[in-house]
Amino acid sequence: MSLPMKILKFFCFINLLSNFILSSSLAVDPYSQALLSLKSEFIDDNNSLHDWVVPFGANLIESGSSYACSWSGIKCNNNSIVTSIDLSMKKLGGVLSGNQFSVFTEVNNFNMSYNLFSGKLPPEIFNITGLKSLDISRNNFSGQFPKGISKLKNLVVLDAISNSFSGQLPAEFSELENLKILNLVENSFSGSIPFEYGSFRNLEFLLLAENSLTGSIPPELGNLKTVTHMEIGSNSYQGFIPPQLGNMSQLQYLDIAGANLYGPIPKELSNLTNLQSLFLFLNQLTGLIPNEFSKFKKLTYLDLSENFLSGSIPESFSELKSLRFFCLMTNNMSGTVPEAIAELPSLESLLIWDNQFSGSLPKSLGKNSKLKWVDVSTNNFSGSIPSDVCLSGVLFKLILFSNKFTGSLFSISKCSSLVRLCIEDNSFSGEIPLKFSHLPHIAYVDLSKNNFVGGIPLDISLATRLEYFNVSYNMKLGGNIPSQIWSMPQVQNFSASSCGLLGNLPSFESCKSISTIDLGRNNLYGTIPKSVSKCHALVAIKLSENNLTGQIPEELANIHILEIVDLSNNKFNGLIPEKFSSSSSLLLLNVSFNNISGSTPKGKSFTLMDSSAFVGNSELCGVPFRPCIKSVGLLGSIGIWKITHTVLLSAGLLINLLILGFGILHF
Repeated sequence: MSLPMKILKFFCFINLLSNFILSSSLAVDPYSQALLSLKSEFIDDNNSLHDWVVPFGANLIESGSSYACSWSGIKCNNNSIVTSIDLSMKKLGGVLSGNQFSVFTEVNNFNMSYNLFSGKLPPEIFNITGLKSLDISRNNFSGQFPKGISKLKNLVVLDAISNSFSGQLPAEFSELENLKILNLVENSFSGSIPFEYGSFRNLEFLLLAENSLTGSIPPELGNLKTVTHMEIGSNSYQGFIPPQLGNMSQLQYLDIAGANLYGPIPKELSNLTNLQSLFLFLNQLTGLIPNEFSKFKKLTYLDLSENFLSGSIPESFSELKSLRFFCLMTNNMSGTVPEAIAELPSLESLLIWDNQFSGSLPKSLGKNSKLKWVDVSTNNFSGSIPSDVCLSGVLFKLILFSNKFTGSLFSISKCSSLVRLCIEDNSFSGEIPLKFSHLPHIAYVDLSKNNFVGGIPLDISLATRLEYFNVSYNMKLGGNIPSQIWSMPQVQNFSASSCGLLGNLPSFESCKSISTIDLGRNNLYGTIPKSVSKCHALVAIKLSENNLTGQIPEELANIHILEIVDLSNNKFNGLIPEKFSSSSSLLLLNVSFNNISGSTPKGKSFTLMDSSAFVGNSELCGVPFRPCIKSVGLLGSIGIWKITHTVLLSAGLLINLLILGFGILHF
């Protein structure tokens, strides 16, 4: 036998011997072997399982332990048997074969949540027959849910939220007698809810929302006497809300929102006397709100918005002493808001916008509860703002726009908790009594389309968190623009068009964050300060229909993100700064009806503008207006045109004179 052949046989022997020793060692530790095999199928770019290794030279036969018991995410009992595998939030990926799972018969908790696993869930996972909790949530498992889960007789929790499972919901789930939590939210399951789901014996949480389920909701769900929390909305069912759901005696939370349901709300739901939260919004429900809902003594959240409900708010709702959140927005409801609603001691949010309510708001609104959010916009309310609406000191949103409210704002003038105030499109009057020095949190104020007078409060610059201020269309407001307005640190939008404002534009020297200025249709005069170039965030400036004069400052063209400039109907003169031609953001420069002369800039944006943006300037030419006559020498295009015009007239006159003289001589 040759020497190379002997060497080759020797290395083969050594390899066989090492494999025998390793397999002999691992034979007493099947958990480590199975987990290493499982690890080999993972994509672990972050090396999250770096400690899943077998130490070289360890003697498991003597120790009787398992390597796996010291690995991250692995728990063992006193006999070194793996009982829990937690791989959550390790950014693992890959497709699982399932070949290793039969080893883990004593594992009761298997958590793979918040990872990147994909492909089909292997049915072999159900060989882990001791499982009590299986969490595969927040992955990308797809395809039909595998058969065989009924083998997990001890399963209590199945969480598969936020995957891509499709096909029918497995009726087999109902065979899991010990199951308490079934979470299949945010998948792509289709078809109907199996009627067998009404036979769960110990289920407490039934979560099927945000799938593609159709068909009718099975009335058998009413047999679920142990369920406390049911979310089955955000699907596309057909039909009514089954009145049998009123038999779910332990139900505390019911969400069937966004489910394409129609018909009336069954009064039988009022039998759910343990109910704390009811969400039926975004359906096509019709009819009246059942008076029987007053039996919901524990109800804290009620949202029936975005339906076609009609009628008035039941007077019996005065019994809902625990109600904190009440939302009826975007329905067809009418009538007045019962005074009893204002007497609910726990009420924090009253959201009833976009209906046909009328009359005054309850006089005691805010007096008996800690109101945080009131939105009654787009109704037909009249009268004044309740005097105690801000009494609790926690009201942060007051939204009253598009009604017929009158009176002053005195009741909210020092509402220090306010963040958002929207009262536009009403008939409020008097001076604006807001004390911005007492409004440290105010960020959004819209007072437009009212009848205020007395000017913009001069202390507005003290509102350091104010981002949006609109007082437009208060035709008799008057006064000047506060001098420090542009230096406010957070203001992005300042609108005061059609307000009868007087005076000059304040200097922009300390301009901070302003992006939109709308001061059109006022009585402003003077020039645009050159310091406008300091407004680096300015996107739109609208100054139309004032008495502004002077030339358009070239500094305005230095603002690189400026899109809209409306200077129409003023008294500007001179040329349009050529620098506008290099602007890549400019969409509109409206200089119509001024005294602008010369040529429009030649930039691409100007070729896209309508000619209406330049009309009313008799000495203006260029694209997209009339073409300019080319200039010659120092005379310029206008000078040449005037000389040419004069020469032609003179020549014509001379010819006429010669003809006349020739005729006289001839005669």
